[in-house]
Amino acid sequence: MPDAQPEDVLSDDIEKSLQRSVARSEEIEREIAADPSTFRVLTGDRPTGRLHLGHYLGTLANRVRLQDAGVETVLVVADYQVIMDRDDAGPLAERVRGLVTDYLAAGIDPERTTIFTHSSVPALNQLVLPFLSMVTDSELKRNPTVKAEHEATGGRPMSGLLFTYPVHQAADILFCKANLVPVGKDQLPHLEATRVVARRFNEKYARTFPLPEALLSRTANVLGLDGEKMSKSRGNTIELGMTADQTAKQFKRAVTDSDRHITYDPIGRPTVANLLQIAAACSGGDPARIAAEIGDGGGGGLKAVVTEAVNEHLAPLRARRLELEADPGYITSVLAEGNKRANEVADATLDEVRAAMGMVYGA
Repeated sequence: MPDAQPEDVLSDDIEKSLQRSVARSEEIEREIAADPSTFRVLTGDRPTGRLHLGHYLGTLANRVRLQDAGVETVLVVADYQVIMDRDDAGPLAERVRGLVTDYLAAGIDPERTTIFTHSSVPALNQLVLPFLSMVTDSELKRNPTVKAEHEATGGRPMSGLLFTYPVHQAADILFCKANLVPVGKDQLPHLEATRVVARRFNEKYARTFPLPEALLSRTANVLGLDGEKMSKSRGNTIELGMTADQTAKQFKRAVTDSDRHITYDPIGRPTVANLLQIAAACSGGDPARIAAEIGDGGGGGLKAVVTEAVNEHLAPLRARRLELEADPGYITSVLAEGNKRANEVADATLDEVRAAMGMVYGA
């Protein structure tokens, strides 16, 4: 029998690690049901454009679920990360307000969830300096998150901010001592980088930070309407703020295939399966059963079903969004209060870090 090749061993290790993460995520869900107060979640988004259906089904609805289950939740609007891989940040203020509006419309409650912007919390960003001393340049170069983000830039020179991206994200998570981070399986290496920073700081100075764990997403990745990754830049999304008519128009452009008989086959018919998964997620149904009900209705029948499911599901969110857009002062007050809370937490953590490092020199 031939010896296993190194890449085979690495693939096996990754698969075993993923299996452990899946099993642990299931345990965590049970622990949340028993006592949600033992967890603090940190998650967030870069304000690069309007949130879309992929964001909602992949992360936003889950954040609302965790909040409503009683888990303390902290949401970072990562405005500094917008300049990580681009020269122009775009209409940043408008996008930040739009992001917060989407959060609130989806059900995020600012009384229970802290919403803040990166640039408004100096102590969080100051943590990056000691955290950078916890990692080597070779570890950063090998980080899959850095590699993936750099590839997405089209080969332009890597900025220092992008190169140190995992450390900045470690500061995001650890400033509030979050012990749970909702992620997709492709983001596990990023979380491991945070665990490395926390572990090394604790060992070198004093036990200060928890080792955050991953809560793997329950939702399959939602593809764009062209069958590729759902992306604002590709124009293949359903934005949360779209009207019902705009949504219908977008779905009419969706790619299916030439077989009029609709079946649920994620491997053989990925674009059809994607629309069925969206319909199922929005209606609470089963994709295979929805496919059977459409039968020989073809792509037109499928698009009609998914359009109705999405519009019906998002109708309350869209109505709430219109109310929020009419009251910009409220959005400003939500951010101001969230920034105040985040600063209080970050200041306390930075004081603790400086004390652990022997960097307190009197009053």
